[in-house]
Amino acid sequence: MRKKMIGKGLCAAAGLMAFSSPTVESRPNIVLIMCDDLGYGEVQRLNPENGKIKTPHIDKIASQGMIFTDAHSGSAVCTPTRYGLLTGRYSWRTRLQNGVVIGYRPCLIAPDRLTVAGLLKKQGYTTAIIGKWHLDFQYQDSKSGAILPKPDKRAGRAPIGATIPDGPVHRGFDYFHGNHHAGHMDTIIENGKVIERLDEIKNLPRLTEKSVAYINERAKSPEQPFFLYVPLGSPHAPILPTKEWQGKSGLGAHADFVMQTDATVGAIMDALETNGFVDNTLVIFTSDNGTSKGAGIPALRKQGHHVSAHYRGSKADLWDGGHRVPFIVRWPSKIVAGSSCDQVITLVDFFATASEITGEKSPNMAEDSVSFLPALSGKPIKSTRKGVIHHSISGHFAYRQGKWKLLLAKASGGWTSPKENQAAADAPRAQLYDMEKDPSEQNNLYLSHPEVAEKLLADLTSDIQRGRSTDGPEAKNDIAEIRLWKSERAKDPKAQKRERRQRK
Repeated sequence: MRKKMIGKGLCAAAGLMAFSSPTVESRPNIVLIMCDDLGYGEVQRLNPENGKIKTPHIDKIASQGMIFTDAHSGSAVCTPTRYGLLTGRYSWRTRLQNGVVIGYRPCLIAPDRLTVAGLLKKQGYTTAIIGKWHLDFQYQDSKSGAILPKPDKRAGRAPIGATIPDGPVHRGFDYFHGNHHAGHMDTIIENGKVIERLDEIKNLPRLTEKSVAYINERAKSPEQPFFLYVPLGSPHAPILPTKEWQGKSGLGAHADFVMQTDATVGAIMDALETNGFVDNTLVIFTSDNGTSKGAGIPALRKQGHHVSAHYRGSKADLWDGGHRVPFIVRWPSKIVAGSSCDQVITLVDFFATASEITGEKSPNMAEDSVSFLPALSGKPIKSTRKGVIHHSISGHFAYRQGKWKLLLAKASGGWTSPKENQAAADAPRAQLYDMEKDPSEQNNLYLSHPEVAEKLLADLTSDIQRGRSTDGPEAKNDIAEIRLWKSERAKDPKAQKRERRQRK
């Protein structure tokens, strides 16, 4: 068994509150709001100098709770992050080695894999997802039950009335209202059935309305705790702020859409307050990855707005701008207002945290999840995990261990230039950064610190091959081989010889 590792940083909070063992009476409601393509620098409180979009409601949550300054999504794109959040397991352990899913395939979450929603149901929670699923499911003909094939045209939609045999309500959720992914935002599903076509511009108002209505409904049974997961489709493209919000930011449509998203967060928080749920409700606000190129990043930067704050890259990238995300937690009865934490966490850790909060143990699942519950009271996170694994849209790996970050890529590993095919011919095969001294990832130390790179690579390789990155029973990945070096089909002897020469 590995020696337990304690997180380097501590969380700053005056008058820390203590956590007691969970009881039926103390089970908190849990509301997790996850934006789509909202970079770390988009929240004004996290980026006060170069964040020009007003986000008063998200800022208010931060002032009332705890900011995690070194939190990461499970991937730099949508689907893998959602899989990790719900299962406590990295998505690249499945068939999805890169990119995202687009529906009309069996659910990426296996039928026998416990989700965090299923775990909470075991503790008597009622569970709901209102928003974007993006983890694949199939459609059936409502009369014959036959599985519908994927339409020939990309714009094809499942017919109204089609049923879904392997959606959210078959993976631990009692209620689902939303859509599969951004490309099918107009196809609305409730529970296990396609119910209507909705103008895409009405999607965010609909999710706001349904989230508030759900909280109002839960007020009728306040003795039963609830888990509400709100994976918003905004500010992801199509960027469609409603008329009320168009032009509000003065910075363009994307910024307007961020402001409207912030208002949705405010409406959800108001509903919690109106119904008396504030004190014993754990609220988590976060994002699935960094800001997309579709937001018009260069134009925003010219206006002084840096979507990733001072971090390099954006959505899809291995650099931190691709996966360092806002992560703000409010729980008034437990967390000191205005506190912050610099310990490294990932959205994959939500599963283990919910498990520890409620006392419901996962049966040998959640292989990559570590509870951040101690951090909420200012204590070190106790972990058997040696490091955190990052993943880009093209499947490139990176490994974060303490201050060190190793990237198995020559360039961004994603959409930001230089991309992998744009890297200089003599560029080192990997990158190594000291994130304490160089958070913007400008000074590549891979050639000058080979011993650090070799250790991190060995730990990353072990975490991948063991089927888990935490202590526990032996686990298996869903596929036989996971390729570490995505830019290299095989080891290049000439490149290795050149590296040795450069190191000398």
